[in-house]
Amino acid sequence: MPILLFLLDTSASMNQRTYLGTTYLDIAKGAVEVFMKLRARDPASRGDRYMLVTFDDPPYGVKAGWKENHGTFMCELKNLQASGLTTLGHALRTAFDLLNLNRLVSGIDNYGQGRNPFFLEPSIIITITDGNKLTHTSGVPDELHLPLNSPLAGSELTKEPFRWDQRLFALVLRLPGASTPDAEQLGSVPNDESAITQMCEVTGGRSYSVLTQRMLNQCLESLVQKVQSGVVLNFEKTGPDPPPVGEGHRPVSCFAPQPWHSCRKLIYVRPNPKTGVPVGHWPVPESFWPDQNSPSLPPRTAHPVVRFSCVDCEPMVIDKLPFDKYELEPSPLTQYILERKVPHMCWQVFVSSSSKQSDLGQPFGYLKASTTLTCVNLFVMPYNYPVLLPLLDDLFKVHKLKPNLKWRQAFEMYLKTMPPYYLLPLKKAMRMMGAPNLIAENLDCGLSYSVISYLKKLSQQAKMESERLIVSVGKKAPQETGIKVKNHSSALSLAHRRDFKQLLQGITGEAPLRLGDINFKEFAGFQIGLLNKEMKPQAYRNAYDIPRRNLLDQLTRMRSNLLRTSQKLIRGQDEDYLHSIPVAQMGNYQEYLKMMPSPLREIDPDQPKRLHTFGNPFKQDKKGMMIDEADEFVAGPQNKKRTSSGDSMSGSVKRRRSMSPLLRRPLSPIGNTNHIKSPGHAQNYGKPASPHKGIVRTHYTIFMPDFNTILRLWATVRRNWTTNNTAAPPFSFLC
Repeated sequence: MPILLFLLDTSASMNQRTYLGTTYLDIAKGAVEVFMKLRARDPASRGDRYMLVTFDDPPYGVKAGWKENHGTFMCELKNLQASGLTTLGHALRTAFDLLNLNRLVSGIDNYGQGRNPFFLEPSIIITITDGNKLTHTSGVPDELHLPLNSPLAGSELTKEPFRWDQRLFALVLRLPGASTPDAEQLGSVPNDESAITQMCEVTGGRSYSVLTQRMLNQCLESLVQKVQSGVVLNFEKTGPDPPPVGEGHRPVSCFAPQPWHSCRKLIYVRPNPKTGVPVGHWPVPESFWPDQNSPSLPPRTAHPVVRFSCVDCEPMVIDKLPFDKYELEPSPLTQYILERKVPHMCWQVFVSSSSKQSDLGQPFGYLKASTTLTCVNLFVMPYNYPVLLPLLDDLFKVHKLKPNLKWRQAFEMYLKTMPPYYLLPLKKAMRMMGAPNLIAENLDCGLSYSVISYLKKLSQQAKMESERLIVSVGKKAPQETGIKVKNHSSALSLAHRRDFKQLLQGITGEAPLRLGDINFKEFAGFQIGLLNKEMKPQAYRNAYDIPRRNLLDQLTRMRSNLLRTSQKLIRGQDEDYLHSIPVAQMGNYQEYLKMMPSPLREIDPDQPKRLHTFGNPFKQDKKGMMIDEADEFVAGPQNKKRTSSGDSMSGSVKRRRSMSPLLRRPLSPIGNTNHIKSPGHAQNYGKPASPHKGIVRTHYTIFMPDFNTILRLWATVRRNWTTNNTAAPPFSFLC
């Protein structure tokens, strides 16, 4: 499962525009999307994991980590903004710590027990930056420095912050901003000259100097091909150069360094086609001999230094003995071996200080060209295989799995010269060969009890740190009100000097300036204000920048600022401006509630809390909604047993409750909605006569909420009212 981590430069310099009309940050976002589309063509990309890290201060720089899905990754990518400093060193350290988060928990590094190439998490870090000067709060450094202190547990066990299955590649954007570049020629993209190039080469990657959009697409296609499963080894030559072979090779002086003498290249670790997981048997030895009395482990280098001897040897392989075969990435070393055209010979490989007696150590494998001379392979064998393989061959062919005393003594001597961590893989291999009982069960791994307990403790700490970092992913940095200016001098502030007024007059031009008395690097107590992105910008500096339609409003604000009549408002705002918000934000009441302070405690806690009804003014609680008298009467017990013989509407039509008390269903047929009931008929509806003399109080209900029907009803009421009364009826009679 390859891990693809994108480290994007979000410093303020990424806002500069190119000849394409887009900013560097926009080009970086587009490059990430193009890379993902190109990578999706490979069927092996289904198991890819994408991460996103920026130049923000930790822990806010991690935008997408181990638990975030593809949707979160794309959302965070689109919302990136360029602001801040070019803190490349801290961002790289954050990226490496994020990748190394679970390695101690899973035990993939196998500290003190040899390095297993088939235990790996292949990771590619793709950095997209503009290559400008590195900036930090303490100054402008000339070189790239990664912080040595890491919050990750167990980081002291490896000298470098990266591991051997992690490679760094950099896309340095050098697109011009003014003129269109000349038509470039197709070919290899050169390395960049920025500070990140050396870091890329140390990890086994490289940098690209991108000058045009076409060159950027070419680099992205090259990066897609770099996504391979493997680990990086540092191959170094030991001893003299090999003698020339054939007529085409001329002798080379051993004192002149050649490119193939030292190569830091990848070996491909192919996964098993059936399971999809790499399978191996033998580790690469450690660069120290394990000591059971040692209280700690010496730190290891990220890339094991594998020394190869140029003495030609015959490759050794016996039946049924497993071995590991890894193909080397094309390099000057592979080119030199293939040019010799000797596929039947090999060069042995060693790890210094891996043996107890010899400084160079014993061979654990060999380099050999393929039979077709198309590639060079690294064969990893048991430690000191030239001694072990003849013993195993005699065991099966001569002794027939019944060894004599001499063979057992030779085998015991070999086990003493072999590192203890080779015992377990050797026992598995001999069990596969059919000789399971030749190695005792009680042999230890060679580590002391304190080292084993320390590794277990580190695993628990790493698990806690992993959970803490996973929770912090996606958090936004708090809004800063300003940047405090540090005072690097121990002298008093200029404001404490007696001649401060004379110095101030000299700065403003009212008096001659005395440069010798002023320290321009002294800013005690000052604070640089930051731009408030939520505040609408005001054009105070140039009057010609104010639009014509805003002149009067701007003049009012300027007069208010000059006179300072309102002390409660922020300078630069007035009462109209405080209530001027976009239409799209007017209904965002929930965000307004979040900004409000928490209310005080209620005096009587037993009282029910009143819920706000913001939005719809007619919003009511259906459970507590009131019912008019007529509805209550119909639902009463005296009306349940009532039968209607003469009145057609006594029980046939059910009464519906309306949200408004004005809109009621008629009790009479639709054709008689405007008919006034006599006092004799009012008893069917349970409505007593009005206590006022000459006034009949009657409920009028309307079947449909029609405005014309209301007008006709109002005209009927007015006509019947004026028959016995002189004044016009109040409109509240309809309620």
